[in-house]
Amino acid sequence: MFSKILIANRGEIACRVIDTCRKLGVGTVAVYSDADRGARHVSMADEAVHIGGAAPRDSYLRGDVIIQAALDSGAQAIHPGYGFLSENPAFVDAVDEAGLVFIGPSASAIRAMGLKDAAKALMEKAGVPVVPGYHGDNQDADFLGEQAGRIGYPVLIKAVAGGGGKGMRLVERAQDFAAALASAQSEARTAFGNPSVLIEKYVTAPRHIEVQVFGDGLRAVHLFERDCSLQRRHQKVIEEAPAPGMTPEVRAAMGAAAVRAAEAIGYAGAGTIEFIVDGSHGLRPDGFWFMEMNTRLQVEHPVTEAITGVDLVEWQLRVASGEPLPRRQQDLTITGHAFEARLYAEDVPAGFLPATGKLAHLTFAKNARNETGVRQGDSISPWYDPMIAKIITHGPTRAIALRALETALVDTEVAGTVTNIDFLIALTRHEGFRRGEVDTGLIGRDLDDLLDQAEPPAETRALAALGVAGLHDPAVRGGITLWSPLRRTVTWEGGEAAIEVLGPGRARVTLDGTVHDVSHEGERWWVNGSPRRSRIVAHPAGVSVFGGRSLTLVPQDPLDRQAEAAGGGLTLSPMPGLVKAVFVTPGQTVVAGDRLAILEAMKMEHTLTAARDGTVAEVLAGAGDQVEAGAPLIRLEDDDA
Repeated sequence: MFSKILIANRGEIACRVIDTCRKLGVGTVAVYSDADRGARHVSMADEAVHIGGAAPRDSYLRGDVIIQAALDSGAQAIHPGYGFLSENPAFVDAVDEAGLVFIGPSASAIRAMGLKDAAKALMEKAGVPVVPGYHGDNQDADFLGEQAGRIGYPVLIKAVAGGGGKGMRLVERAQDFAAALASAQSEARTAFGNPSVLIEKYVTAPRHIEVQVFGDGLRAVHLFERDCSLQRRHQKVIEEAPAPGMTPEVRAAMGAAAVRAAEAIGYAGAGTIEFIVDGSHGLRPDGFWFMEMNTRLQVEHPVTEAITGVDLVEWQLRVASGEPLPRRQQDLTITGHAFEARLYAEDVPAGFLPATGKLAHLTFAKNARNETGVRQGDSISPWYDPMIAKIITHGPTRAIALRALETALVDTEVAGTVTNIDFLIALTRHEGFRRGEVDTGLIGRDLDDLLDQAEPPAETRALAALGVAGLHDPAVRGGITLWSPLRRTVTWEGGEAAIEVLGPGRARVTLDGTVHDVSHEGERWWVNGSPRRSRIVAHPAGVSVFGGRSLTLVPQDPLDRQAEAAGGGLTLSPMPGLVKAVFVTPGQTVVAGDRLAILEAMKMEHTLTAARDGTVAEVLAGAGDQVEAGAPLIRLEDDDA
């Protein structure tokens, strides 16, 4: 076993690796960028080395600097985590050449699975089922159109490089193919520097089921499957293991195919074989096809650990240090069911727009495994993935594990940034999902209903208003009054309420013309005679209500309203980022919805549009400017100008 390793990553996965290293008595070296100087993984590690600027290209993607840090610190091996350099074969070669051990597969194995078309051809030779399609080198548009016709519509155009849904288009009619192909190739060229695509048969009612494999370079085992079908824009939201509706026959077939795939490339370490599965008529042995292999540890690996009792990071360290596989296939079993929810800083109603902010309040549920790279007081940076935590639950049955996940999410408290937590809670309450009726289109089909369920009701707003008034604290809840009830009006950004204190623990809140009777009895809040599992918390970012559907209000001085109205013509940056383009000039007339500028943040481009008709008075930022959240970018002339 190694005595010291360097972790070439950040955030929750770096913290996760450190946890196992502590258990094994292995020393750890963290690396960090300018933006991560005070990060949780830096404080957890035994040593930490600064490697550059905030942008990944200036730090976490600098393989030479990371390797030198490992050599200087006396580390014997490098754990890549996932993302960044984890699937970069040139980095693996450089690690080997430096006399260090890469805790993962060989460079040749990564290269073999790096391009989807070549990987599918290799899998066909290994006897692994692949989706009917064209995976060849001919990229002529007419030829690809002919192949799509032979495969039969609907078809899926997919970039051969990269992932995350970029360069992917669903085509349902032959007349739409040419335009979709051009669009997919253009996006693939921009995202990956490679416009090549493959064409596949589109599977109706598709499910995304993946199999965890582990190899030692000679043989491999599988640690059963995970269902990752709950996705939005091809990004996983909630994962579970085992897959709903799985039968022993199908599990054996998928597991055997996954092991063949791993052994075909002499795979060493943790990897995942992803299958697309036809869920239209239940799972069956001839209804799954190879999609791709992730040659690294997956974000969702904790659900596999929960049902098998295996620490996959421990296995990675042991096999990389020269030990054989810790268990044989027949020694691996499934116990119970597990779920993982990905808690993100993102604005779900705005289209899952990534968010930033300082975590003014952060509390995790005690009944769950919570994997995080942040603490209360930390900031969600615009430079990296805005994940706050992974929340994992386990139970003897699927229903019990899912109920535990719902409870854990309800008990999780985050303030200082918008999050997807209410959306996750709504998913756990989705009747189809509760029954195990999952496919990759579920969120898209039911998005409106899920958003409605996540919207905080008036009763939650009434409780938040009470918090703005400072009446949620038992020490002051009764108010101080002489001969009449205490009455006051409180305001916050976007609203106001009238509050009348009726006595100790009792108040009347008038909100948008509706009166709500609020009281606190025992340990529970009551609104209009109904008990609510709500918690009111005041923190530096405002006042929040947690427990089911969360809400944060930012108190406001009424005198500030006039100033707010005066700024109504300002377009502000919704988050820290880089201004990529500005499309207007002073004096130009715009109408509501016109493009004003493009902001690049969180590895995505966001188009900013005019909120109303008007004339541009000032352009306050230009292309190439780095701006902070809330920075004014464009000002329209006042309505009465």
